[in-house]
Amino acid sequence: MLKTYPSLNLQQRGQNFSITRMEDIYDQRGGAADEPHRHDYFTVVIPVKARGVHNIDFNEYTLSDGAIFFVNEGQVHQIIEQERSVGYAIVFSSDFLVQHNIPTSFIHDINLFADYGASPPLHLPQDTFNKICNFCEEIIAMQNTYHKYSSDAISAYLKLILITCHQSNAQKSIKHNEMEAGETLLRNFKKLVDHNYKHWHSVKDYSNALYVSADHLNKVVKSLIGKTAKEYIQNRLIIAAKRLLFHTNSSTKEIAFELGFNEPAHFSHFFKKCTSHSPTAFRKTMQP
Repeated sequence: MLKTYPSLNLQQRGQNFSITRMEDIYDQRGGAADEPHRHDYFTVVIPVKARGVHNIDFNEYTLSDGAIFFVNEGQVHQIIEQERSVGYAIVFSSDFLVQHNIPTSFIHDINLFADYGASPPLHLPQDTFNKICNFCEEIIAMQNTYHKYSSDAISAYLKLILITCHQSNAQKSIKHNEMEAGETLLRNFKKLVDHNYKHWHSVKDYSNALYVSADHLNKVVKSLIGKTAKEYIQNRLIIAAKRLLFHTNSSTKEIAFELGFNEPAHFSHFFKKCTSHSPTAFRKTMQP
């Protein structure tokens, strides 16, 4: 059974933000590898010195110096370290954003937390990365002071970290007005996918609901997140399928019907086309 952490700190249920040094986490585990798990909150991993791998939703990335990872709510991830890492791990909930008047649309607009599919780390220029680390040290100091306005200061620093990362990652070729309109369309598209991916499998389904052409939707989504609307929909289906294959005993036929495929053969063909493996072969390769 996949482990899910619904709280940032199991001993402090009301806590909705935390920052921890990666070296402290390593010491607490005695160097043991992390288990695959998911959170009901956002995670930012900021390695200053690290060697190993970071698995996010069945994709493996190198855990290395200065490679910042953003893990969305519900994503399955696992960190395997080859040596004692140095850096920071930040976790925060949606409630923390609400409490500090940070709209949830902010998280969607900065496009750092991938919903599904690839979640590669962000590499920043060294001076920008150093600035992020300084913000983390300020947060740690605030977290340890328990001042009346510590939480407000922490939320401000968190927002600065995310904005700084977003600015470095933003597409420079898109004009400001086009960017705002595109981000609104992308946000609405993502919401529709979340609610309808089991029933709507084509870009046309979503473009009709959004009153735009399929070509325009593909172009806007591609410009903002680096993949087309079609690829985004496929990624959502593949991640859902992989999770069901790995974490449940449901048959391929049951999974196919759950994900809206009329024929199991159509699902198997789709899965193999996207992953180069049949559902059965994928399940076998993921077994211990």
